[in-house]
Amino acid sequence: MQADSQIANEFDALPTTSRSVARTLFAGSIGNVLEWFDWSIYSAFAVYFSTQIFPPGDGKAALLAVFAVFAIGFFMRPLGGWVIGAFSDRYGRRSALTLTIVMMAGSSMLISFLPSYATIGIWSPILMTVLRMAQGLSVGGEFGAATTFLTESAPPNRRGLYGSFLFFSIAVGLLLASGLAWLMARYIEREALEMWGWRVPFFLGGCGSLIGFWLRRNVGETDAFEKAKARGTRKRIGVIRVWLNYPRATLLLAGTSILPAFSFYLFVAYMPVYSVKHAGAMPSSAFAASTLSIAIFMLSQPLFGMLSDRFGRRPQLIVYALGYLLFIFPVMHAVGPSFMRMLLIECFGLLLYGLYSAIAPALMSELFSTEIRGVGIGAIYNLVVALVGGTTPYLLTWLGSAGHQDWFFIYVCFGALVSLIAFYFLPEMAGKELT
Repeated sequence: MQADSQIANEFDALPTTSRSVARTLFAGSIGNVLEWFDWSIYSAFAVYFSTQIFPPGDGKAALLAVFAVFAIGFFMRPLGGWVIGAFSDRYGRRSALTLTIVMMAGSSMLISFLPSYATIGIWSPILMTVLRMAQGLSVGGEFGAATTFLTESAPPNRRGLYGSFLFFSIAVGLLLASGLAWLMARYIEREALEMWGWRVPFFLGGCGSLIGFWLRRNVGETDAFEKAKARGTRKRIGVIRVWLNYPRATLLLAGTSILPAFSFYLFVAYMPVYSVKHAGAMPSSAFAASTLSIAIFMLSQPLFGMLSDRFGRRPQLIVYALGYLLFIFPVMHAVGPSFMRMLLIECFGLLLYGLYSAIAPALMSELFSTEIRGVGIGAIYNLVVALVGGTTPYLLTWLGSAGHQDWFFIYVCFGALVSLIAFYFLPEMAGKELT
């Protein structure tokens, strides 16, 4: 009887542990899905609402204005990473995750009802800019809070796997945005999309994020934060102090973030637009290729995370940087209108990027201590992303219109070289305890 009782107890304990892991990963991921759906539909539907929100007449000028606002939203991300990261370090990861999703939901809902330029004139682009700034604050804070939540919840030998669900969930949000754009481009006339159809995804995003808010209210706090709270080591730490007190970690985080910022916004946010504008692709084919490549990228994340736990972080990172440094030029010159060509090119860019993104939360968390992890990751990473990633669509559109898009690819190669050097000097922390 005693043996039977012991076996029963062990059997009961196993699913409880599995349920606990599943709850942790779900709690850290579901809100991120909704956040990134809301953030991504702006670029996915830019070609449709550009002449509705901005002065009509010159379609290229309107699209440039759309991506200028895109860049402005990005420049709010470092502020969001700093303010909400500091909030996370002081009041907890759960509180920060709840705050960010409320900001994103409200902004998306308001954009869905935003009057056109024909109705309220210059106030239309002004209000769009303000709402995108709020979304920039939200997504900047979300990244640091979700990163710290997932990695602080992981055992040392599974930190790569747990952290991989950050970009897995980002990919789900991107996939939903791209898939919706594909379906709407296929089944709704372009005129209807320009008049009213672009409002639908913003409305859906606002509603979905409210569901995410409800789910995050019941998230438990991480053990690492609770221990820091018990020690009384939580302080108000400004980003300047992070830079001064952790110069090596700051430089490594900045250096390792340059190429990823290019990769993400080149192959996710801008590639469908680039294929349509410069290669003559049909919008439905461009969005179909983008959707399928993002799905493949998404499925790769847990695998790459597990590989980094077994073999270390640096080998994957070095392969990623070398791949971009050597092949970005021929790959981008091969962009064409066929579905298969677009799919192969996007898979090249995203799977190489996936070697980094799967382990990005782990390597970032391993650079900083618990007391400053939120603000350290949130402020520095988002600053690099704002400077590099936020300007990528605008620069490519501007240089492409002047026939100088090759200049941009030289810029990407330089970023790949800088990140390769930073990857080489990263400390190998796979399997080790977080400080």
